[in-house]
Amino acid sequence: MTKRQTQRRTQRPKWSMFPLIHDNVSRLLNADGLQFTFHDLDDDVSCIQTYDTSIMGRFSCHNQRCRSDGWTSMKIAITIRMYEGKQYNARVYYQRCKACNLLSKPILDESYAERVAYRLKKWCGVELEPPEFSGKSKGPHEKEFCEGCKAGHCSEGGRMEELEGYEVSTR
Repeated sequence: MTKRQTQRRTQRPKWSMFPLIHDNVSRLLNADGLQFTFHDLDDDVSCIQTYDTSIMGRFSCHNQRCRSDGWTSMKIAITIRMYEGKQYNARVYYQRCKACNLLSKPILDESYAERVAYRLKKWCGVELEPPEFSGKSKGPHEKEFCEGCKAGHCSEGGRMEELEGYEVSTR
């Protein structure tokens, strides 16, 4: 493998933010009279609140030589952050294909907007019932393929077990 190929392979993103889903989050926040803007800069230093949780979605392997037809995940790690001035963002971690180990970006369902809006409402003092978990997993969470686990931001990865029930705040 050439140096250039090695650099390209190591520089692949292991997470993304989804600002285009902000309108869905806004609709859910507006129901309780809240308005937030999406904070485009992924900055864990200046945030005033941060919370690790999980959402659901689907992954497709984009390796043309891979035999995988994709997979659904009931546990996609996500880090939600709140910033001054009623701003937020959310980092959604990728998973690796079990067949070829290629990183894959998730296709999100409505659980993203619901989970982000729920957390922002909680931080703003809105009284809410905890959300019901409606999905049924078809198998165990495979930590070795989860970038959230590797980064210490997945409830299955170990670090979260130590912090269970503890909300991390940078202030």
